Amino acid sequence: MSSQEKKPSGAAGRIPTAAAIVDFHDRLASAYGPQHWWPTQDDSHPRFEILVGAVLTQHTAWTNVEIAIAALRDAGPLTPEAILAHDDLPGLIRRAGPHRIKAERLRSLCRWFVARGGFAAIEALGTATLCHELRALHGIGPETADVIALYAFDRPRFIADAYAFRILERYGMWQGPRRYERLRDSIETAVGACATAAFYDELHALIVAHAKHRCHKRAPDCARCVLAPTCAHGRQQAAESQAAGCSR
Repeated sequence: MSSQEKKPSGAAGRIPTAAAIVDFHDRLASAYGPQHWWPTQDDSHPRFEILVGAVLTQHTAWTNVEIAIAALRDAGPLTPEAILAHDDLPGLIRRAGPHRIKAERLRSLCRWFVARGGFAAIEALGTATLCHELRALHGIGPETADVIALYAFDRPRFIADAYAFRILERYGMWQGPRRYERLRDSIETAVGACATAAFYDELHALIVAHAKHRCHKRAPDCARCVLAPTCAHGRQQAAESQAAGCSR
């Protein structure tokens, strides 16, 4: 956040209202339309590909993840057993960042998946247990665990990633500390138990789209932002532009 970009005033960590979150979602949906997440390439094993992609995308551009997944598919079926059998797993996923580290994380996830009995058995786990077991694996933090729970197991989880913090802080919906669980739990508490996995699925995808197209890290495009009329930062920018125009 630049020195010129001030956080909106408000109670630190206040919980937004369900109506505000739904309106936020609907405004983004009107601008970007359905996002059809999670993107997969393998029609025969799409759910398992989500697990693989969730690990490979850590601190890596999605285009490079797609290249790495394509390399895995070319080397054999995209299954946990096949991944564990690859002698050169780091080489296959080289394009997805620190390949040796991610290869070990992927192996850890695959061993857990096989030991747990696959999708049918894992689906019987409660959401808290599922996420706890995922977080216990090598290299899987709260965000990756929630992504897997949401997109591979249809569990209603809000993904409180860096994009969410950036946009919600500017919007005026969050003024608390940048703590993953704090923001996630606040949003989930506000929306309530009636929120579906499909709602959070689309909300996360829309936040990512907005961060990439309008709400950039260093130079947000407030003039063309669909959220500008209700965004604290957008209104501030508009007021400053108007004041500058009047002073000329």
